[in-house]
Amino acid sequence: MSPSPIHKFLKIVYTKTIDNFLLAASVSLTIAAIVVTARSKPHDFTDRIQDLGPSYILSIGLILATAVTVYIMQRPRMVYLVDYACFRAPHNYRIPSAAFVEHARQVTHFSERSVRFMTRLLERSGLGEETSLPQMASYLEAYKYCTLETAREEAELVVFSAIDDLFAKTSIDPITIDMVVVNCSGFSPTPSMPDMIVNKYKMRSDIRSIHLSGMGCSAGLISVELAKNLLQTMPQGARALVVSTETLTPNYYLGNERAMLLPYCLFRMGGAAVLLSTSPAKARFRLKCIVRTLSAADDKSYRCIHQEEDDKGNTGANLTMDIIDVSANTLKTNITTIAPLILPASEKLRFALSFVSQKLLKMRTKLYMPNLLTAFEHICVHAGGRAVIDGIQRSLSLSDEHVEPSRMTLHRFGNTSSSSLWYELAYIEAKRRMHKGNRVWMIGFGSGFKCNSAVWECIVPAHNEDGPWAGCIHRYP
Repeated sequence: MSPSPIHKFLKIVYTKTIDNFLLAASVSLTIAAIVVTARSKPHDFTDRIQDLGPSYILSIGLILATAVTVYIMQRPRMVYLVDYACFRAPHNYRIPSAAFVEHARQVTHFSERSVRFMTRLLERSGLGEETSLPQMASYLEAYKYCTLETAREEAELVVFSAIDDLFAKTSIDPITIDMVVVNCSGFSPTPSMPDMIVNKYKMRSDIRSIHLSGMGCSAGLISVELAKNLLQTMPQGARALVVSTETLTPNYYLGNERAMLLPYCLFRMGGAAVLLSTSPAKARFRLKCIVRTLSAADDKSYRCIHQEEDDKGNTGANLTMDIIDVSANTLKTNITTIAPLILPASEKLRFALSFVSQKLLKMRTKLYMPNLLTAFEHICVHAGGRAVIDGIQRSLSLSDEHVEPSRMTLHRFGNTSSSSLWYELAYIEAKRRMHKGNRVWMIGFGSGFKCNSAVWECIVPAHNEDGPWAGCIHRYP
């Protein structure tokens, strides 16, 4: 039964009143003070001020000034997203499903049973016909080309392309970058990938550089949090370049274990470059909060995504059947932590009243579960696979429109690991659905098991459709 118009109206009034309680109280007190002052005689007001004495007034002023100064100094600096850019592979890197399967049939180390399994998997995966793989994957004896040099070439293509696009969009001189943070789980060369970036763009010698490896698909938000923490210790206006990618060449699986063939079929080329700063100048998003949850203390969680060797000695990532339950439980813990930080006051009050009535007053009422969707306009769920997106949609009771960016990213680009969230944000903006003041919730999952969340508030929406979705966004809902 749908609520009546009166019920809807009362709910709107309640929500607006509670969520803006401080503003309403401040305005009311200000109006009351103005009315009282206006009704009193002018000489009464001046007499009261004179009775206080200069020293008393000066002391009050100093106390107020000190309190305001301490508050401003103790409050951590806000971190802003200036802009971001995503890698879009050249057309000759495209790998349609039929070509992928036909190539697998020609490769000697894949059994016919494995080929049939991969064929069924791709049919139900949600991947489209325009995803991309490195050129190494097009060779029949691809293992011969899984060298350090080809891995470095793939990394340079993805990373440099994304950074070039970012610098072109922001008109930022690389010499003004104060920090470089790169996350790439499966490829950690020497010199490191941050060193590779510093060398390419001739950045300053005092730049801070960090490479995160082995952190899984949720490493993108870990890099953002790391950059945020370091930026808040640096001078105002410092800039951090965050690069999220995964290099596929050194992680080519040569065996026939089904659990290890799953990531082999789903992962595709991708990467994103993000510019963060503590200066709001030219910023497009404001970072509201970021929360990380790690359940590695539990053995089942720790081993649900595990890099290991099969019985033939081939290295790959083994995904167990526990991953669905583990991701649901870790997400629940993450939501429990982030909900108090982002829920509006009206939802918190309804939950508190429901809790008191049920637990303390022993009333037979159902405990009210806060509606997380009141805190966001958009949601970006890691495009790890169709099963992952379906599970999150059911758990959070999301609509098809809420998970549309994730499904379309999976279809167009595949599982691009830690960078998938930025492709999803780009999808929302390419569809012109992002507006000033909108909030977007990013949810990333990764080995360990990790569930990381970040909330952004839009300051300036994108004014064009340039980016990874250019030329194809019209083909999507």
